[in-house]
Amino acid sequence: MAQIFRQRANLFLPVALFGIATTFAFAALSAYAYVRSSYYTDVGSYVQQPIPFSHRHHAGELGLDCRHCHTQVEKAAFAGLPPTETCMTCHSQLWTNAEMLAPVRVSLATNTPIHWRRVHDLADYVYFDHSVHVTNGVGCSSCHGDVADMPLIAKAEPLSMSWCLDCHREPAKNLRPESEIYDTAWKKPADQKEKGAILLEHYGIRPDHLTDCSVCHR
Repeated sequence: MAQIFRQRANLFLPVALFGIATTFAFAALSAYAYVRSSYYTDVGSYVQQPIPFSHRHHAGELGLDCRHCHTQVEKAAFAGLPPTETCMTCHSQLWTNAEMLAPVRVSLATNTPIHWRRVHDLADYVYFDHSVHVTNGVGCSSCHGDVADMPLIAKAEPLSMSWCLDCHREPAKNLRPESEIYDTAWKKPADQKEKGAILLEHYGIRPDHLTDCSVCHR
């Protein structure tokens, strides 16, 4: 019987299989790169707010403590957003006619809260307690970045499950003394490993339980 296909046709199958495997591998790598990129995590992206509030001015230049506005951060799961009255404590005396602060004045006059947009927004199935973290050696900047140097708040970390687990597996590498919790410019000292081990004991943290599913999913 005459040969229908030439001998080189035998190359088509391995070449095709190699092409399919390469395509799937490229697609998988592309997907992995995408979910870790700022396009997906929004790291570095600013959120348009009803008022262009500058943390650099208030927390950096004026030196306001985080707890001045986020009053619940040491006591509740939610850090808390400042009511209009907190803003007007100063702005009833300063920049009283500034156009950009008109929404604040309207909010006070109409008794209507300002609808700030969340920058750090976890999924509904994730349980996160601010008070547990800040009262156990985790500083604000570990998750939020150096907000005292941000003219507008941007997401500083991906807040992904793998990112959280990195810290829960080795909490000592991010722990700091109580006096440094609200220092947004805090940097790890050269001997963080030794100091972190001491702080683990100081705060009574048990790393072997921090990766239990029920810690973050309830």
